[in-house]
Amino acid sequence: MFAVEVRDHVMIAHSLPSPVFGPAQGMHGATYVVDAAFFAPALDGDGLVVDIGLATEALGRVLGPLKYQNLDALPAFKGKITTTEFLAKAIADGLIAEIAAGSLGAGGGRLARLRVQLHESHVARAWYETDL
Repeated sequence: MFAVEVRDHVMIAHSLPSPVFGPAQGMHGATYVVDAAFFAPALDGDGLVVDIGLATEALGRVLGPLKYQNLDALPAFKGKITTTEFLAKAIADGLIAEIAAGSLGAGGGRLARLRVQLHESHVARAWYETDL
């Protein structure tokens, strides 16, 4: 399996309203480094999994509405606990929509798998991975 991975980042604010989160129950900020890996079983005729530039642009479009936002105030996340794991899936869902819309060009149709990884810090990360 071949893969191309692109990276961006997003700064957000949110709270995690459950006692299991201790002090993170209160409003706090987070800066996530976001890696999106696109997997294909074979390379295309040009030796590509998918165009890196198009993948980078797609990730930027998905992250754009989240940047500098209070996730607690976004209608899409109303009533949700926006853990790192939850956000990884939400970003993956956005990338899946980008792929379906043809934003990754012809290579998008050959993709077999997607992984979105959010790095909370230098010691913690979470991801969501799915077959396409």
